[in-house]
Amino acid sequence: MPSTHKKVIVRKMDRDSVSGYVAPAQFVHEGKLELLNTSGTVIAIDLREIKGVYFVREFGDSESLTRKTFTSRPRSEGLWVRLRFKDNEVLEGLMPADLAQTMPEGFLITPPDQRSNTQRIFVPRTALESLTVLAVIGATRRQRRGAQDQRQVTMFEE
Repeated sequence: MPSTHKKVIVRKMDRDSVSGYVAPAQFVHEGKLELLNTSGTVIAIDLREIKGVYFVREFGDSESLTRKTFTSRPRSEGLWVRLRFKDNEVLEGLMPADLAQTMPEGFLITPPDQRSNTQRIFVPRTALESLTVLAVIGATRRQRRGAQDQRQVTMFEE
């Protein structure tokens, strides 16, 4: 594994969890998650057993989210999505609008509360019942007050 690792807590479908480190670029290999656990052993976990891989700041804090949905429309750019897991848990998040950045094995989302311990969540496709795009949030282009669009032809002279 590379020398740079990200701290993760892996939640399994059977509610068990494993803490460890993953390589940020290629943590999924041949349908398995390659994880360096806290005791220093590299283990491979089948993606069908995983509910979510939580990229966390610290291991001591819980990976469970205090907020699972947005209270209002998100301000960051991206796809606002609602994930429904096979156990009927619902989670909202933001995905990149560029779908070329998505992985074939699953989705990398940003959770609603960005100040929590969880920074990102990788959700395998096998853990999901459905994924719904709620909105496409783009960059806001504000026009200056009092500025007129030069392309607009004036119809009535004042």
